[in-house]
Amino acid sequence: MKIAIVGTGYVGLVTGTCFAEIGVNVVCIDTNCAKIEALEKGIIPIYENGLEEMVNRNMKAGRLKFITSLANCLDEVDVVFSAVGTPPDEDGSADLSYVLEVARTIGRNMRKYILVVTKSTVPVGTAKKIRAAIQEELDKRNVQIEFDVASNPEFLKEGNAINDFMSPDRVVVGVESERAKKLMTRLYKPFLLNNFRVIFMDIPSAEMTKYAANSMLATRISFMNDIANLCELVGADVNMVRSGIGSDTRIGRKFLYPGIGYGGSCFPKDVKALIKTAEQNGYQMRVLRAVEEVNERQKSILFEKLQRYFNGDLQGRIIALWGLAFKPETDDMREAPVLVLINKLLNAGCKIRAYDPAAMQECRRRIGDVIYYAKDMYDAVWDADTLMLVTEWKEFRLPSWAVIKKTMQLPVILDGRNIYDKKEIEELGFTYHCIGK
Repeated sequence: MKIAIVGTGYVGLVTGTCFAEIGVNVVCIDTNCAKIEALEKGIIPIYENGLEEMVNRNMKAGRLKFITSLANCLDEVDVVFSAVGTPPDEDGSADLSYVLEVARTIGRNMRKYILVVTKSTVPVGTAKKIRAAIQEELDKRNVQIEFDVASNPEFLKEGNAINDFMSPDRVVVGVESERAKKLMTRLYKPFLLNNFRVIFMDIPSAEMTKYAANSMLATRISFMNDIANLCELVGADVNMVRSGIGSDTRIGRKFLYPGIGYGGSCFPKDVKALIKTAEQNGYQMRVLRAVEEVNERQKSILFEKLQRYFNGDLQGRIIALWGLAFKPETDDMREAPVLVLINKLLNAGCKIRAYDPAAMQECRRRIGDVIYYAKDMYDAVWDADTLMLVTEWKEFRLPSWAVIKKTMQLPVILDGRNIYDKKEIEELGFTYHCIGK
């Protein structure tokens, strides 16, 4: 079986590589010539544990290829996955221009049946627009060629994407025909031999499922951050509260960790898009508007704690930041809370020393050299007045506190992810503040 993946970003590259891993012949397409040239040399544009090795292995085996033209491979493939970007417009709605251009390219060049599968996160109703765009191009050519449209939203967690794809807890597929259903079953069966967990549904429901899932997770995060802020005011410990409510099987333990707000490529964009979809249909998503509001405020919580500790006297303070990516095991800084934090610190006259195991280059690309990029986590705390834990990388869990205390100007720690034990840290002579207690 041969398939095409349009778009070699995070979703497209992981999807194509994982399909190649189980024996599918995959062609990945991107109009960015420099990106394709780099991929052909084995240079991976994203950080994802294990991906580089898998890409190179499948390229050598001849199952994974990278090209710049979708038109040139349409005669050879049975399925085309569209994994191009859907960035938010200024009003928060999803920009479908790339998605629809893929559809038009298919319509202009296809000569046989093709199943067109949307992998990108798109608003409800996008499949109809894709079908119309393809059909319009076929009508212009005055040809009649059968095709199907399907929706197969991704549920990949950055940092664990390969495992998520190879061993999914479920696969959501929206289809309109039995032919499309058979093709998608054939593709996913090797991943789910023991327990076939593909959930087939209509396309609008599949499109909605992705937005609803991400919005639910974002809601849990904002809810716990709201609870954490209230815990501080009333003298409760949010970690104990989290344990207490998480043991309720109706609630569960996942996504109940308070912190400095969510970021990344999915939650902020998808919450905004769902709010906009509702508006376009005459409905207000009141809960999600509150989720957004709480999240934006939470990104400033560490800065506010710093201000209170120093009574607003921040001019010239040296602040160490551990972590820049929006989450561990990735170099992704899209909508990262640290960007808000850095901006506030610089405006207050602080000097910043930062370290991240993966996102240093990405941070420099985004903001330049306005901060000092440390060579390791100990270099970051040199002469620092405060250490802020921003991203919970594993290497930050058990540092040498004795070295850190000697290195810092003042022994002050603001833990934005609640990974340290307050009693233990304070016994070592540090002033310690976290989220929610």
